[in-house]
Amino acid sequence: MYGAMGPRNLEQDFENQFNDVVSRLQSKQLFQSDWDIASFAVFFIFIGMVLLLVILVLIRCCCCCCCDDEKPRRRKVGIDNMALEP
Repeated sequence: MYGAMGPRNLEQDFENQFNDVVSRLQSKQLFQSDWDIASFAVFFIFIGMVLLLVILVLIRCCCCCCCDDEKPRRRKVGIDNMALEP
């Protein structure tokens, strides 16, 4: 059922990662390398961009849709293609 990685091995990996996080919190050295700092920054930039897009969508839906009762008529731009006429 578990293949090459048994439940005991998975449990041990999880416990090792948990102990690593707890030891970092206790030593107050969350970022032990430049890669930790870079991945943390990329993660928060991604979360910030997603939140910004959600806020822009909410502003567009809540503020702009209610104000425009009558939509402006769209004007045709360009020339007519007479070859498509029957």
